[in-house]
Amino acid sequence: MKPVQYFNDEYLEQCRAMTPDEIIQYLDDFRQLHGVRVSSRSKLISMKVPERLLNVFRAQAVREGVPYQIKIKALIKEWVLGAD
Repeated sequence: MKPVQYFNDEYLEQCRAMTPDEIIQYLDDFRQLHGVRVSSRSKLISMKVPERLLNVFRAQAVREGVPYQIKIKALIKEWVLGAD
């Protein structure tokens, strides 16, 4: 049986005042602090990209020695973590 955590009114009011960005940051900090592993499952997506853009992107990835899909995931992660 998991323990139950109780929150006082002051704490709950503070939580209600948090912005979505502050909530995301709090959850990310909590995961890192407590070593909680986030599921590494991947989701297959489909998106349309102009063919010329994709060809240039693939060529750039080849020059860097990185598979282009891994480069796309790295760019997404970089953007998400760097977003303020």
